[in-house]
Amino acid sequence: MALWDRIKESAQTMQSQLEAKKNDLKSGAFRDASMAMCALVAAADGSIDPDERRKVAQLIATNEVLQNFPAEDLQARFEANCDKLTADFDFGKVSVMQEVGKAKKKPAEARAVIQIGIVIGGADGHFDKDEQAIVREACYALGLPPHEFDL
Repeated sequence: MALWDRIKESAQTMQSQLEAKKNDLKSGAFRDASMAMCALVAAADGSIDPDERRKVAQLIATNEVLQNFPAEDLQARFEANCDKLTADFDFGKVSVMQEVGKAKKKPAEARAVIQIGIVIGGADGHFDKDEQAIVREACYALGLPPHEFDL
């Protein structure tokens, strides 16, 4: 199986698992952590171009699991995290990674945040090394073993 097919299949599997847990993923901590994760994946290479920002925002708006929250609220949180990362990537990353850490207390939410990162990263069919590295870092912030997610 080609790498692209494996990435696509993995993202679809993660999305299915997320949808199965949708009713358990309604906390503010999950909301904040998942928007931070989306921003980190978008900025994984150290910058976020407007097209990438738009694509991730569209994925957030159409993701079944994230529809537990008002779209405008998610958009505002995603944009605020992106702004922190574009203003000063290294400093912003520390702050945004702290947002990811909010989901640490609930293992199901922590896993869902990582799965969202994988879904967002693999949405274009290419889950690149920078995106994998940022999701791996988020695993450590959440106290989860990266190998659980093939990272």
